[in-house]
Amino acid sequence: MTTVVELEIPAARLGFDRTFDRVSTFEFQVGGMIGDSPPLIWASGPDRDAVARALEADPSVDVIASLGDGGESPTGASDGAGTDVGPGDRWLFRTEFGDAAKLFTEIVTDNDGAILTARGRNGRWLVKLLFHDRESVSACHDLLEQYEYRATVTRISGVDDLASAQTPLTETQYETICKAHELGYFDVPRGVTLKELAAELDVSHQALSERLRRSHAALVSAELSERTAPMAIDP
Repeated sequence: MTTVVELEIPAARLGFDRTFDRVSTFEFQVGGMIGDSPPLIWASGPDRDAVARALEADPSVDVIASLGDGGESPTGASDGAGTDVGPGDRWLFRTEFGDAAKLFTEIVTDNDGAILTARGRNGRWLVKLLFHDRESVSACHDLLEQYEYRATVTRISGVDDLASAQTPLTETQYETICKAHELGYFDVPRGVTLKELAAELDVSHQALSERLRRSHAALVSAELSERTAPMAIDP
């Protein structure tokens, strides 16, 4: 069964520890950790200069560029604590993570996992992972213990309890993404074509394409806004 796992990991083990020490109100949200491209980070704190100085002084991360402010974030974005994030409240940085974060990503992907969301506050990372099955979860957890990430599992949810998984996807979208991931549709090179995936799911090529676009849009929106309540109606 496809499984969603939520973890808490101390920043001292994964990154941004010095930034949290220098800026107690620092919070961040990662715009994706898959692939070799340096990820984008939405960061917040008392002011942009304080956050930028703390990030630049943090040995666990290399700031490549400062790209924009909260005015460029999605409309109605949330800081994850139920408070709307307005213009100027969040700032966008392109960063290069250190070895600990890169190894974490490798451990997850090598065990057929995917990082759905990654954010942090109060000196801890909050990470949501997707796995094909419980065996992959166990193997990944064993490696995280071996490398002393001090990860605490806060929730494990299967596809049968979609609501508790707090995914922005509908059940149909969720099952489609899981099947696409399982068959290697998102791999490079792809393990299955869109036509083959459509046949596997017994839907038309066009219907599957539209479903995947809606699913991607929902995941991106949730990643950037933290609105992760399940949708009531399946489009």
